[in-house]
Amino acid sequence: MGSVTGGAAGAAGVRAVARILARPDGRGGTALPVLEGEGPLALRRTRAGGSEAKVMLVGAMSGPLGGDRFTVSAEVAEGARLHVGSAAATLALPGQAKGEARYDVRLTVGAGAELRWLPEQLISVRGSELRMATEVELADGARLTLREEQVLGRAGEEPGRLTSRLTVLVAGRPLLDQELSCGPGAPGGWDGPAVLGGRRALGQLLVVRPQYATRPVEPRLLGEYAALTPLAGPGALVTALAPDALHLRRILDEALRSLG
Repeated sequence: MGSVTGGAAGAAGVRAVARILARPDGRGGTALPVLEGEGPLALRRTRAGGSEAKVMLVGAMSGPLGGDRFTVSAEVAEGARLHVGSAAATLALPGQAKGEARYDVRLTVGAGAELRWLPEQLISVRGSELRMATEVELADGARLTLREEQVLGRAGEEPGRLTSRLTVLVAGRPLLDQELSCGPGAPGGWDGPAVLGGRRALGQLLVVRPQYATRPVEPRLLGEYAALTPLAGPGALVTALAPDALHLRRILDEALRSLG
């Protein structure tokens, strides 16, 4: 089923939740018994091939703004396959409400299931303050492709404050846990040569495959400011810096092709 309802709003900002549940449909495909979005978090099922279901997150309103609280959760049950994307970039904007905005993403993937989480870029607009947290729980044998792209400011604009954390567990064991803060008020050095070096687009591509646990990828450079690194477990991580979103996407797309 699917529904879109209005998110709760008030002096403290908008509260909105989106939920996706994917399960095998018994005919070799994937069903979506839960597809619910509120206010700015509208969900649409789109055409997909094979056994995969595809969902697009469609921004029905501007945001997140200051004080907003957005939560997106997706659960992919054992044997299902789900691809989630977004129709456009997400803009973190300053708002009338004081305080930072929060955007939480919670992903769960069962044994033998696959999730491709490939949203468009997150753009940190001047004057905004956003804390984003992505938490992923994978069962043994789950497959994941997850892309994160962050652009600090629009063209010719200084960024807002952005803090982003990604935590991934496989069968309850940590695979990856990292956090980065950028923009005004972030710890010193975030724009220095040891971190961003003046570049305004940063991204990562996490690929989890069961075979990587015994046959890890070979570490290598993917250009001057990008690298592929094996993780201690069934994962491979690509990290990249670029002058803009277009160059960043090209680097990550090429990395994904190289990983098959």
